[in-house]
Amino acid sequence: MTLSVTEKRGAFRRLHEDGCFVLPNPWDVGSARMLQRLGFAAVASTSTGYAWSTGRPDYGVSRDDVLEHLTALSASVDIPVNADFESGFASAPDGVAESVTLAVKTGVSGLSIEDRDVDAIETLYDPAFAVERIGAARRAIDRAGGDVLLVARTELLFVEPGAVKGAIDRLVAFANAGADCLYAPGVRDPKDIAAMVRAVSPKPLNVLVLGAGPSVAELADLGVRRISVGGALARVAWTAMIGAARQMMAGSFAGLAGAMPGRELDTAFAEFTDRDGGRRKGSVL
Repeated sequence: MTLSVTEKRGAFRRLHEDGCFVLPNPWDVGSARMLQRLGFAAVASTSTGYAWSTGRPDYGVSRDDVLEHLTALSASVDIPVNADFESGFASAPDGVAESVTLAVKTGVSGLSIEDRDVDAIETLYDPAFAVERIGAARRAIDRAGGDVLLVARTELLFVEPGAVKGAIDRLVAFANAGADCLYAPGVRDPKDIAAMVRAVSPKPLNVLVLGAGPSVAELADLGVRRISVGGALARVAWTAMIGAARQMMAGSFAGLAGAMPGRELDTAFAEFTDRDGGRRKGSVL
């Protein structure tokens, strides 16, 4: 069933109303489609995963690159796509608004704006200026007429790992500026997560899990509404490929053992051929 952009956006907002859901992060059309096939209700792009897939580091891609990527992702699946839109590819609020307006046109159901300085990514914007940028993003979405969910994220815990109170203060200010969902990647302690949930309530909190952290049930018990994994799935894929390639360099093909058969992958992706107007061809791999 092919859903309209409006239907996807409505479904995405409903996911944020109660309960807890996992929002995995594909890095290309193939991984997005596989995650849909596995049963996930929505996905989110990953700036790192996408950049690596093009042979560039995080924050090494242009706004045009990302807009093209988001358009392809959104059109390729029948589930909502949330955009990792970095810092909005602009510093000034009016520049953020321009970028957000363009992102809405890609068909995404949500987008995140972070508070890293686009000209010095190891530093963050002053809290008041960061709030202005979120307010500009909110107004741009409202003017565009799309019911796109605005996610405001602070990178403070990546810069100052112990600055939980400062991160909470930023999230509350972002919520007051019109953000629909709040996000502070780097929070790990259950007490800190619970404090963030309380501080931004009734708005939902996103928590990032990059490794073998707490379970979905444990995060749900803390009041977390959604869970994302950033570039973690892409790192898993790169780790497997590099590990197998290193074994090949050493003279062994043992790293290729256990890979999924090509026919199984063909069968999975054949479900999407009607959308593309393509003709399925059998695999001999």
